[in-house]
Formats: sequence, structure tokens, C-alpha cells
Amino acid sequence: MGRTKLLFFSLISTLVLVVHSGDPYLFYTWNVHYATQSPLGVPQQVILINGQFPGPVINSTTNNNVVVNVFNHLDEPLLFTWNGIQQRKNSWQEGVLGTNCPIQPGTNYTFQFQVKDQIGTYYYYPTTALHRASGGYGALVVHSRSVIPIPFDRPEADYNVLVGDWYTKGQVTLKKFLDSGRSLGRPDGVLINGKHGKGDGSDEPMFTMIPGKTYRFRMCNVGMKNSINARIQGHTMKLVEIEGSHTVQNMYDSLDVHVGQCYSVLVTADQTPRDYYFVASTRFTKEVLTTTATIRYVGGKGPASPELPPAPVGWAWSLSQFRSLRWNLTASAARPNPQGSYHYGKINISRTIKLVNSASSVDGKLRYAVNGVSHTNPETPLKLAEYFGVADKVFKYDIIKDEPAADVGNKIMIAPNVINITHRDFVEIIFENHEKSVQSWHLSGYAFFAVAIEPGVWTPEKRKNYNLIDAVSRNTIQVYPGCWAAIMTPIDNPGMWNLRSSLVERHYLGQQLYISVQSAGRSVRDEYLMPESDLLCGIVKDLPKPAPYSA
Repeated sequence: MGRTKLLFFSLISTLVLVVHSGDPYLFYTWNVHYATQSPLGVPQQVILINGQFPGPVINSTTNNNVVVNVFNHLDEPLLFTWNGIQQRKNSWQEGVLGTNCPIQPGTNYTFQFQVKDQIGTYYYYPTTALHRASGGYGALVVHSRSVIPIPFDRPEADYNVLVGDWYTKGQVTLKKFLDSGRSLGRPDGVLINGKHGKGDGSDEPMFTMIPGKTYRFRMCNVGMKNSINARIQGHTMKLVEIEGSHTVQNMYDSLDVHVGQCYSVLVTADQTPRDYYFVASTRFTKEVLTTTATIRYVGGKGPASPELPPAPVGWAWSLSQFRSLRWNLTASAARPNPQGSYHYGKINISRTIKLVNSASSVDGKLRYAVNGVSHTNPETPLKLAEYFGVADKVFKYDIIKDEPAADVGNKIMIAPNVINITHRDFVEIIFENHEKSVQSWHLSGYAFFAVAIEPGVWTPEKRKNYNLIDAVSRNTIQVYPGCWAAIMTPIDNPGMWNLRSSLVERHYLGQQLYISVQSAGRSVRDEYLMPESDLLCGIVKDLPKPAPYSA
């Protein structure tokens, strides 16, 4: 569909549903601006999308085609990524600097992707500069098709809960901190859906519940640095979904949601009708930052109690929570392995890659690295350099080793960090955290099996501790201090995919890499062609387009 038609539909409505002979299309037009707001009581620059912070919800259904026309009214280049959407065969739409040229100020660009064979709770956010520190994020929900049963009764309503830490200094100031070699330091507070609750009974209710009814709360940690513990005063939470996978439905008093992660819980309004607090507080920090959002029972009387339920202490509790998470193998869902038929534990591992995070100083400035390499984005996006056949002029493959040296954290090299993985390999990735803070890692383009987190150093003998039956298929995993985490995934999605720290400071200062997956036949059956409208920059800007892939 051409841009003229797209704009025509977008003028009719922010969201239009058009039924084609194939899967339906959802059209959005986004106008991205700066505005002055005070999320923590201090005026600062915030990014609004269509005048909203957080941005508008993308409500889609399995296999929908989502088209988002972004008009950049900022004074800097801009990109958005769709955190957790697998972009099957389509890393062209990933929206990170390794795959896309940014949208220049005063211009627009149209993203188009399909939520193919997915359900679940996700979010989007800006990936350029340090724009994430100014907002620009929003919920992205993929509902099950009506013909596919879900493993619980449909709730009375869905509530999106975007929670995360927040700084009162704007992204311009924070970016200067990082560029000058400084750390961001401690956040100033926590927000729920862009607001900080006063917790004194004066806040307008953010959520309402009818007595006796059950509600779905879709929670994502969209913060920059801190894990968040979420709990609801006087209520328990039934876990039903993690990042696109239905789970065994355990009950929890609270849940640790690490940076970049999303959880769905069911909450029944079975308490005395009155107000209650949704409570979110930072974890693993010396000074705990807390905020609240008011939940109001319809027809209820009385304010919420000022006594907030306490959060758990220490990371051992959090590790126990991780071990309690299980994939619901009997649930129907849009996934490549229905009814638990995909026995990942019985597939031979093709390759094991161990990744060790580290921090060090380079020329007097703080940098973060993976296996001793701190990634830097070249002017030409890696994907475009590869597609145009000029990769050797932009980056080198495999400058890190699968098994890093013991002293890998002592010295850091700054360079584009790209590893080659063979299409259709089955890969085991080990994250080792030798530092004192909790880390969080996200893999774009894939859902992986989070098979283990354990204290100490990983060795092949540790595989005996893996969950090889019902580990949750997800896209983000935490790694506790002095621990390792193991994930397993089939490399079945060709493209250039970002493996990154979800902690914004670490990501910005180089703790990321790209995985290049190229199909041997260069066929459109494996990977889509570069869109005609794709933005070009760097050394490929004026080059003739390569011959298209074969059919």
C-alpha cells in the first residue's frame, strides 16, 4: 500500500481496520513531540506521541499487520523498536541503529510488521540517543484470535501497567553524563503509566474493579535501571502469561519484574469494596523507591490503607520465583510448537556461546562490554552494509570468542560487535554476571527457552540443572550478581538481530551485540526483501540496490 493511501486512512482515524484477502491491517499515525511535564513534580522535557505519555496502545490480534507512520517533530533523529515482537523474516523493521537509518527531524517513516504466530504482552520505546529517558514508550498487546481458546475465563477488562524508574533530569543532560564518562547514578523515583502516586488517598483511581469480577493486569518494566517488585494491597495475583507464553497458573503475593520484562496476572475483586493500592518499588537498591496507583472498587467506600505490603528482600527470593515459572504446555496459543510438541530438551546443541558482561574505563570514560568488546554503531547500519555487500568496509564478524578468556573484563575494545550464527542451528547462550548488580538481557527476533539461572560459574556439567521440559519461552532474562543464566533457541529467523542489555545506560555505552543469521539460499521464503521505502544512509546511501533474493 502506497504512502498516499496510508495517509488517507490515517487521516480518517488514528486506528483503522482494513480487511484484505489476507490478514487484517492496523494503521496508526504517530506525531512525536517534546513537551514539558512534571512526572515527579519537577518540570522536564518529555516525549509525547499524539499528545500522550505513555504513548498510545497498539492493540492487535495474532497475525495482524501493523503499520505505524511516525512523524518526527523532535530536533534529533528518532527510531522505535517493538520489544518482543519477533519480526519473522523481517529485521528490516526492528527499529535499532544496527538495522535502520534513523528518521531525521521534520520527516516521517512508516514501519510495517506482522505479529505472526504471537500472542501476549509487549511494549515499544525509542532506541536513539537517550530518548528512552524522556518517555516515548507505550504498550503493545497481541490478543488471541477468538477461535483460539485461552486457558482462563476472559477477564472483565485488561489493564496495561507500564512501570519503571525515572530521572528528573532530561535525556539531554543524562546523555551528557554518559558521553563525558559519568554514570547515570540513582533514579529519582518510580512511575506507573507515567504518574507518581502521592499515596495519601488524594490520587484519582487509575484502575477500577467491580466486586466479584476478575481483571487482567499486563505489567511491563519499561524502566532504565532497576528491577521492580509489583504487588496489590490485599490481593493475590494469578500469573497467566510471560512475554507471549501462557504459564502454569501459580499464585503470588508479589512479582519481581526485571527491566524489559512483561508479565500478565489475573486479579479478582474479592475483598471489601473500597480503594486499594497497586504498589511498585525498586529491588536490590540501598534506598528503596516506591510509588502507588489507586484501584477503586465500584460502589466501594473508604480510602486505601496507608500501610503498604512489604516487598521481599534479597535476590535469593527472586531466584526462587524464577524457578517457579513454568510454561503451560497444554494451552492452545499462537506459537510454533502447539500442545508442547516442541521438545527443545531433546535437540542437540549446535553451538554454545558464553557472554560475560564487564565494565571498565576507556580513555578515562566509562564503557560496558560483552566478552571484552564494547559495541559502537557505525554510520552505516550493519544490516544495510551486509545487504549491499559492503560489510567488510563497515565491520568484522566474530571479533569475540564463544569462550571468553578468564581476564576478558580487564581490557575493553570499542568496535561494532557482530557474530555469525548458522541458519537453523540450535544454540545455547550463557550469560555470566561477575558484577554486583542484577543484569537483564533481551534478544530481538526470537523467543528463547530460559532453562536455568544458578549461582557461580557455568560449566558443561551445569546442564544437569536445566529445565528441559517446560521452561518459559520468552525474550528477556535477568542474571543475578555472581550468577549465570542459560537460554536455548533455534536459530530459525534470518536477519540481523540485536542482543542487548535492557539497562539503558549499559546499552548506550556498548553492552550489546548483533547476531547475523543469513540463509544459504538468500530466498524470500527465508527473509523478506529490503522495503522500497527503507531509509538509506552512510556508505550505501547512493549505491545501486542489490539484485533481489530469489523466490
